[in-house]
Amino acid sequence: MAEIEIKGMDKLVAKLQKLPEIYKDAIWDGALDVAEKVEGYAVRELQSSVKYGTGELARSIKYEVVEKDGKIVGRVWSDSAVAWYRTFGTGLVGEASPKKLPDGFEPSYRQTPWFILADKVDVDLNAVYGMPKIKINGKTYYRTKGQPARQFFEPAIEKVSDEADTIVANRVNQAVHDKLGG
Repeated sequence: MAEIEIKGMDKLVAKLQKLPEIYKDAIWDGALDVAEKVEGYAVRELQSSVKYGTGELARSIKYEVVEKDGKIVGRVWSDSAVAWYRTFGTGLVGEASPKKLPDGFEPSYRQTPWFILADKVDVDLNAVYGMPKIKINGKTYYRTKGQPARQFFEPAIEKVSDEADTIVANRVNQAVHDKLGG
């Protein structure tokens, strides 16, 4: 019977044992790249559509990568209440405006108009949004039925979703090449 000797088997086994950690780190880095790209597109979307703003909403966008239920997940969000109002709209106007909603998410909207005290805002809401001015007991108010949804996360996510698989695959391929020599 012939005797077979395999040289370098211990090196091969050592490399194979490194693969799971290399893959996990590379997928993590790829997910971070994807989340960062979503954040960038969302900021651009906001900056191109906000006429009167301080940049506070754009600066409120955050992203991270976490492990959840054994999966690596990239998350992008804003903890600003304004982000919710802008994304889903407000009042009757927001309810009627076109928007994409996450599965199972059904926001409720105020069904009656409301008033905003004019001296509490920095811009003329009549000039900017067409809200009528009303005087009540010597004070000026703006009357509104709400604002339309002006989504900025959804278009950013859609744009990056086409690139996400390639971004992560490139990270994995590069990590395998760099850490295992091709």
